[in-house]
Amino acid sequence: GFFQSYAVEVDIKDASNATCLYADWMMRFLITYESNNGDYKTTTLNLSSSVTHNGSVCGNDTQAALVAVQFGEGHSWSINITKSNETYQGDFITLTYNTNDTAVFPDAKRKGPVTVLVKDPLHPVQLNTVFVCHNSYSVEAENTTQIFWNVTVQAFVQNGTVSKKESRCPADTPTSAPTVPPTIANATTASTTTLSPAPTTAPKPVENPDTGNYSLKSGNKTCLLATVGLQLNVSQDKPLLININPKTTIADGACGNTTATLKLNDGNSTLIGF
Repeated sequence: GFFQSYAVEVDIKDASNATCLYADWMMRFLITYESNNGDYKTTTLNLSSSVTHNGSVCGNDTQAALVAVQFGEGHSWSINITKSNETYQGDFITLTYNTNDTAVFPDAKRKGPVTVLVKDPLHPVQLNTVFVCHNSYSVEAENTTQIFWNVTVQAFVQNGTVSKKESRCPADTPTSAPTVPPTIANATTASTTTLSPAPTTAPKPVENPDTGNYSLKSGNKTCLLATVGLQLNVSQDKPLLININPKTTIADGACGNTTATLKLNDGNSTLIGF
């Protein structure tokens, strides 16, 4: 149920009933909010089975295209897409969540709609090219994390036909997996065979992660301290080890009376929450 969400498909037609904007994607939202007793809680907002796309428009050379969807109990999401001579690009993403939805925000202190505006981080896409991103990527702003995956989008569609030429997101780009560090057993074996030269093609082991010091403040007082070195071992087709670099990692979050949330973002689409 944690990953329960629904795909959204928006196919906007122009005056001649030809497709001018096409989008098919999945998304969900992590939202931190203050409860009635002063604690900060993080909830998951998923798309419902019933989604409308009122207000979506094709766009043209002078007007931005707009993908707008409405779902659940008063929630909505939109992105406006601008066009240049050779490319199109997402401009701003607008998320409005309604804390009156007690199923998602059962004890929210603040009631009513909350709107979050954030710049779309993705790069421009060539015209007559469809943007595709199967792997997930996230956008953060104002106590919200927006997570997207299985994305297919083309704005300013030509001749009513979605292009077969694809532009892939960085998350879909294959990367070579770092080598797993040697175990104590094979390290001991290596020390007993010093007469044999090491192969010139031996891969370099992944080093231990640097230790970072992360803190959060509540007013003028520090409410959370963490001193930790972090390494992620990602299970996929080829195991992937990722060291979190404290020098490029930003700490964010919030402290409540009985709970605290620490979010670490290394700037490379790696988000860790405690």
